[in-house]
Amino acid sequence: MMVKTALIFGASGLVGNEVLKLLLLDDNFKKVKAFVRKPLPVYHSKLEQHIVNFENAESFNDLIKGDILFCCLGTTIKTAGSKNAFIKVDYTYPLEAAQIAKKNGIESFLLISSVGADSASPNFYLKVKGDIETALKEQKFKSLIIVRPSMLLGNRMKFRMGEAAGKILMKIFSFVFISKLKKYKAIEAATVARAILNLSKSETKGINVFQSDQLQIIGEN
Repeated sequence: MMVKTALIFGASGLVGNEVLKLLLLDDNFKKVKAFVRKPLPVYHSKLEQHIVNFENAESFNDLIKGDILFCCLGTTIKTAGSKNAFIKVDYTYPLEAAQIAKKNGIESFLLISSVGADSASPNFYLKVKGDIETALKEQKFKSLIIVRPSMLLGNRMKFRMGEAAGKILMKIFSFVFISKLKKYKAIEAATVARAILNLSKSETKGINVFQSDQLQIIGEN
């Protein structure tokens, strides 16, 4: 068993927090570096918390060293406050982290994207998600894993009214999501996190994209 050092961006988010918990419990990882804006209420002998300014990635350049980087960064336009602020969180920060990681010899990168991500999409959110996928593919990591979950189920620290209503409707009409629509069925954040951890240990090479219905299966184990 190869014991690795994991880096995680976005550990305070819904999926990121679940990924962090799993990494700290997994013997395949000897050290976990979490890059956050504010300290997390988490304490563990394997955990290194780095409070950073994402506006200045070069200031923590030397800390981005290890074996695999989990990028769980993500927001909404409403939370970010503007389209430009959204682009920073969902495109600029992940790309800067990836570029530094690549330069520092990190061979594996895992990104949480979104179902429907497409750089040609007329939908702003999905276009940005598609743009970051394209930009990361150009970095030529030995292993690039992109996961595209559908609507996430779980308890967020910040309540989102529209999202809460959407979750209720998703559960009520879950029977509709069959065949080609399966990838749009809502999925538990904890399931996505388990799938991410399983994929990170699969020694997958090249560029691999996993849709939400695939994550459901991978994350069940």
